[in-house]
Amino acid sequence: MGGRNGRARSVAAVALLASCAAVLGAGGPQGAVLPGAQRAAQAPQRGQQEQAGGDCDVYQSVPPSAEDGPAVKAIKAKRSLVVGIDLNSYRWGARNPDTGQLEGFDIDLARAIGTAIMGDPDKVTLKAVPTAERIRFIQEGRVDMIVRTMTITCDRLEQVAFSRPYFITSQRVVVPKSSTARNLDEALNGATVCAAAGSSAQDELKNHPVKQVVSPENHLDCLVLMQLGKVDATMTDDALAASQAAQDQTVRVVDGEIRPGVLGVAMLRTSTDLTARVNQVLADYYGSGAWRGTYDRWLKPYLLNDADHYWPVQH
Repeated sequence: MGGRNGRARSVAAVALLASCAAVLGAGGPQGAVLPGAQRAAQAPQRGQQEQAGGDCDVYQSVPPSAEDGPAVKAIKAKRSLVVGIDLNSYRWGARNPDTGQLEGFDIDLARAIGTAIMGDPDKVTLKAVPTAERIRFIQEGRVDMIVRTMTITCDRLEQVAFSRPYFITSQRVVVPKSSTARNLDEALNGATVCAAAGSSAQDELKNHPVKQVVSPENHLDCLVLMQLGKVDATMTDDALAASQAAQDQTVRVVDGEIRPGVLGVAMLRTSTDLTARVNQVLADYYGSGAWRGTYDRWLKPYLLNDADHYWPVQH
């Protein structure tokens, strides 16, 4: 990781002192979530293809199974399950500047999946993966799976396998508080907009009249670029948008959201039994209350909605 990521981590360390309660207002242009009823109405449903970027069912995956097939046995034989994670997303996947520990919603989930499969948390390796390299790391065998706010899309389903969804998301836009933009259209029209390379936001921006799209490796680099005045706005997942606002009180999330979708765990398409094992872990994780517990710990303080708004109803 180079200088920009180093600066981003410094920004995050300072911003952790800011109160999360100030991140989201109850409505108005600075609110980062929609009212519950509107959010529920826009949540992706089975057979809804628009948010998936094609003609597919983003909820479709192999049935859950607790059996060890060839892929799982091969991972156990090497005595280490490698999970690709993020180190740049406050409350999702980041290193605590005070303790040095990795923490966040996706970190808890990655550890839970790894421990359930391997039977030993010491046999789970968490490996930082840039947003733009997630699919390549899977295809090249550099990680066994990715747990890193990865939206399930039809294009990605052609390249990797996904678990059943574990979180509902959408695209939001972050701007400096000095911006006069009141909503998504005003923030994007004719603007220089940042979106992480290989992200759903980068694809979505093709549908908007922006002046230029800047695509660094990680979405947190976009926060630094906004601070430096190099870009006018950032598009990213709604939870990550709120995360940026939590890190830096000089930015805000404008009204409006688009492209509702769902997050999933990504793996090799040939590792069907591993996907089935992950689906079983996700079912157990939610059923035991652990999913809600980690939501309450990491995300509830700034997303404000009840957890039920974000857990995808499985089909």
